Amino acid sequence: MRDNKRRDRALAVIQENIIKRGHHVYVVSGGAIPRFAYTIGVSAFINAELILAGAIAFDAEEITRILNTISDCLKTTREQQIFDIAGFGSFTLQNAHPSWGSTLALGALDYYKAKEIRALQVLPDKDHWTIDVPDMRSPWNTTLHPAWRWLHEEWSLPVPEASTAATNLAALRGDVITEATRWEVDEWELFAGPGPDIPIEEMRVVPLGVLVGIDESLTSVLSLAIGEGLWRVADRESAWQPWKVRG
Repeated sequence: MRDNKRRDRALAVIQENIIKRGHHVYVVSGGAIPRFAYTIGVSAFINAELILAGAIAFDAEEITRILNTISDCLKTTREQQIFDIAGFGSFTLQNAHPSWGSTLALGALDYYKAKEIRALQVLPDKDHWTIDVPDMRSPWNTTLHPAWRWLHEEWSLPVPEASTAATNLAALRGDVITEATRWEVDEWELFAGPGPDIPIEEMRVVPLGVLVGIDESLTSVLSLAIGEGLWRVADRESAWQPWKVRG
């Protein structure tokens, strides 16, 4: 009964937003996979919903603004494919394989009472690309989409599934992680380069499973005790070296 009431409230909010501005933006975060967001209501204009998957260079509020801007443009220019948004860069639309929409856009499926919807992926430009952005033109698989490994695989790492890592944009753009520290049972710091030198605006918090999915050499950091750390040179084949950070 409680779940039904929660569902009814969520659907009421979606309907209210669609009435007000023609669409609703749903942002989903938490768990072992990257954050993602999608629209509900844009189908009325272009016969597809928008999905922005990953893109951790932007925060949740910025992701919402980006999807709102693109959705509003599509209501008047339905064939537009490229969108330049001041302060956020350029975004391109591409068709997403149906499996992504049916897996990620559950709120849209529920709202439309459908088993499948057509979806368009919103891709950031190269300057804003991060390792959590999948190529949704093809169905999910571990090899092509390692950051999304846990979308369909059962969690198998020897740490809590909700574990997170504070990291930096350099690491999220593919640079080798060279410093690792475990601060809590489910909290790590994993940086490409010296952690103390990283500006706060370049730091992000992501699911630990995303980084381990991309770089299997990070499995060594999972066995760290709380307060311990490792370092290595900027080579994924190099050996990790221990160092103590807390007495």
